[in-house]
Amino acid sequence: MTDMETASSLLENYDALLARAKELVILMTASGVLEWDMETKMPPRGIILRSQQLSLLSQFAHRLGTDPVIGSLISKIESDPGFGELNEVQRRNVHLIRKNYEEQTKLPEKLVAETARQRAIAIDVWKKAKASRDFSLFRPELEKVVDLKAQAAVMLKDVKGSPTPYDALVDDFEPRMTAAQIGPIFDELKAGLISITQRCQASPRQPNPGVLERFVPMDVQRRVAESLASFVLYDVKSGQAGGRIDETEHPFTQGYYDDVRITTHYHEKNPTSSIFSVLHEAGHATYEQNLPGGWMYQPVGAACSSGFHESQSRFVENIVGRSTEFWSFYLPKLKELTDGAFADVDLGSFVRAINQVKPSKIRVEADEVTYCLHIIVRFELERDIFAGKVKVSELPQLWNEKYAEYLGVKIENDSEGVMQDTHWAATYFGYFPSYALGNVYSGQILHAMERDLPDWRNSISRGDFSPVRGWLREHLYSLGNLYDPTDLLRRVTGEDINVRYYLDYLRSKYGELYGF
Repeated sequence: MTDMETASSLLENYDALLARAKELVILMTASGVLEWDMETKMPPRGIILRSQQLSLLSQFAHRLGTDPVIGSLISKIESDPGFGELNEVQRRNVHLIRKNYEEQTKLPEKLVAETARQRAIAIDVWKKAKASRDFSLFRPELEKVVDLKAQAAVMLKDVKGSPTPYDALVDDFEPRMTAAQIGPIFDELKAGLISITQRCQASPRQPNPGVLERFVPMDVQRRVAESLASFVLYDVKSGQAGGRIDETEHPFTQGYYDDVRITTHYHEKNPTSSIFSVLHEAGHATYEQNLPGGWMYQPVGAACSSGFHESQSRFVENIVGRSTEFWSFYLPKLKELTDGAFADVDLGSFVRAINQVKPSKIRVEADEVTYCLHIIVRFELERDIFAGKVKVSELPQLWNEKYAEYLGVKIENDSEGVMQDTHWAATYFGYFPSYALGNVYSGQILHAMERDLPDWRNSISRGDFSPVRGWLREHLYSLGNLYDPTDLLRRVTGEDINVRYYLDYLRSKYGELYGF
């Protein structure tokens, strides 16, 4: 066989492999639309049928992803004499497809299908249990979820090279990160956050959160949400829109490239809840929709990790969305959109109020400083669950104890405690650490951006988000999933993970707001 024929054979096999990967992406995105519908539009009686639909789709996806043809194609490509001539993107695609193939072939189809079915049922029961404040309703379904995830974690531990079963779950969301690495990072983060929180609480310059307590009808809040989406260049209105905003119990983002949907919730007496929910989810959507278009359907054409996704949502929500510069531009617009509901509120009072530091019970309503303490509680609990140190039945008490110790708050019922999040019902064990890691990443990304874009705050004050998005697109979004998280962070910022930049950002911002 000539060199030309060898190269042709290699590329034919590579193209065939990518075609398989594309089919899997299309199937999984279809499943994602059903999951979005389940949370937003599906009638209550549809849950059993939906659980069966999602279970069957997960079986199909598992069959596609574990087809022996994929294993054969990978082997042919990697053993080909010309393999080393493939470019970086091509080699990364092969690596990611192999990683998924080896992991998925370790999981029995029955376990995959049962996990998908149980996920739908557990989410439905969680909603009812949360509404009735009755953990006993949710407990048996959560125990089934934990058992299914524990089975998968044991099966995946060796093929992933993970030190523990829990690390195998973390790897699903933050590749190559382990609890042993995360623990010291979170210990440093916890100490710094508690110190900043104490200094804020001790300051005589306390904000007046009462200035935010305005009645704003839901239809008005929907207009505000669309306006915020427009600011961050997330199109939900034009004839070429690739996004939409809907309502749900727990805000989330779902989608891929040309169809990325976000959700929020509206509280008529607490309009800022939706404002920051929309900014947060729009940060996720902006990341998804600005990945390299030429990489669509390829493994490299995905977000790097859940932590990097959170870095972008928290960047938009907090670093931009809670800044004085943003509100110097947007507060007049908010007053106009809400028919003067905030007419008597000045910029300084508003900014101090939205940045109030006050330990609270609910993660999604937590301030920027104490937020990661909520995550650390969850990380420690789920790490201990999969180490066999904690039973599901013990979670409410342990949760309440940690909230008293880390945040100094008393949990009155399990709906504001262990049942406040949907993640565990949704089988997302190992996901929570990504939230706090995302905050740490965002601090480092901000530090790097300010070297190249020192005038970014002035752009925001003029209502122009495009310079910030342009920098993020060039330095982060354009790299997709070409690198694992630690490697991508090093390429974007020039450093390994470093908590100091995030803590320095918080000390500077809140020192100015609180006068310390």
